[in-house]
Amino acid sequence: MKLAEILRGIDYRVLSGDSELQIQGIAHDSKEVKKGFLFVCISGLKTDGHLYIKDALQNGAIAILGERITELEPGICYIITENTRKALADAASNFYREPSRYIKVIGVTGTNGKTTTTHLIKAILEEAGHPTSIMGTIYAKIGETMLDMDHTTPEAPAIEEFLQISRNAGCEYAVMEVSSHALDLCRVDRINFHAAVFTNLTQDHLDYHHNMEQYRDSKLKLFDAPRRDESFFTVVNGDDPQGAIFVEGSGGKSHTYGVMSEAELKAVDIETGVKGTHFTVINGCDRFAVNMKIIGMFNVYNALAAISVALNEGVEIPVIQVALEKVTGVAGRFEQVTCGQPFTVIVDYAHTPDGLENILTTARELCSNRLITVFGCGGDRDRGKRPLMGEIAARLSDFCVVTSDNPRSEEPEAIIADIVPGLDKVVNSRYAIIIDRCEAIRHALYLAREGDFVVIAGKGHETYQLVKGKVLEFDDRKVAARILSEIQI
Repeated sequence: MKLAEILRGIDYRVLSGDSELQIQGIAHDSKEVKKGFLFVCISGLKTDGHLYIKDALQNGAIAILGERITELEPGICYIITENTRKALADAASNFYREPSRYIKVIGVTGTNGKTTTTHLIKAILEEAGHPTSIMGTIYAKIGETMLDMDHTTPEAPAIEEFLQISRNAGCEYAVMEVSSHALDLCRVDRINFHAAVFTNLTQDHLDYHHNMEQYRDSKLKLFDAPRRDESFFTVVNGDDPQGAIFVEGSGGKSHTYGVMSEAELKAVDIETGVKGTHFTVINGCDRFAVNMKIIGMFNVYNALAAISVALNEGVEIPVIQVALEKVTGVAGRFEQVTCGQPFTVIVDYAHTPDGLENILTTARELCSNRLITVFGCGGDRDRGKRPLMGEIAARLSDFCVVTSDNPRSEEPEAIIADIVPGLDKVVNSRYAIIIDRCEAIRHALYLAREGDFVVIAGKGHETYQLVKGKVLEFDDRKVAARILSEIQI
């Protein structure tokens, strides 16, 4: 595609070179540049793409788009624009020929529940005969093809490529998690969303957003941005304290769901146990039963969000019922590790105060004896949530094992020091500090007795641990299974 076509809609100025060049691809990371590429210089949170122009040129870039360029090499097309983040989204959409105009994109945002909600939406749409791709925290998947993504919502070129591949594969829908970072950093500015879903808003990412208002307002961008298809609608958790703001801020017709509020779609007669969850949905004059294998009150909300989307897409109630009953679970979300032991072991991604409270509240309801919790907090992230999570874990658990999560550049001891004041707020709280995560899991599992419930929280589906710039192999589920096999010997 010609560079001028890729730059359509962008306010730019050519410093040197020919804007009629044929471009073979777009990259914002110099390491991903290949021969014939356009390199877009992004001023990032940790580094500045302008520092890597020479690397990009060495790797084959023939055009550079930046916010400032001081050195010009002969034969290279140099272009400047005011905001390269916005320009990257525009350029990527143009390069991949605006795929979101031809496929229905459903975006799900919120602090917790995004992953499960997107999976439930996908399950229902596919049961109804609509091929659907999915992108989120765990993976991006088109049919049986899995794609690795660096973020919950990656940069614009990866999203647009994913949508183009989805369209070419015959998908009618694409369901994607949309993070607050992605919305704030313009990654989805050119996506023509068909629907937007709000799950909830609780404390997270305040290391980036600084306060809850900024965090909320970033997510609101999904609901009021100008690029929407004609049938755009929103689905909002009416029980969330921020729900009314999302309803008010919606750019299309809004639909609410809930349990406690007077929502449009409501769940009543809720029963949840270790074998599944059952409830009745009220939708106007319609009432129908839902039986699911996944458990927990939080999954009732996730299911209601998915049901609301499906009903608005014209999916028949019996199809919704069948689809939800078929779902056995989502990787790392209240996932059981079973090796014949006489107690329950759950691995969950819960890494926020609200997420941890939801998981432990459900575990407490299902637990016939003691609740033992293994958890930590991620490094280089919102420090304010650390004591909150400590208090929640101590209040709801009989015993806690505090350990390392993904410490990143921080010292695990420093992170745990931030957690301990929360633990100590609870009278008679009982806990151990074991920095090595494997040994922490081992300690909890060796403590467990018949009827106990062990929750290993924080990492869920992750198969790695991030320590001092290194990516170490670590999977809570595999570690727990290996230790359980030792116990059985």
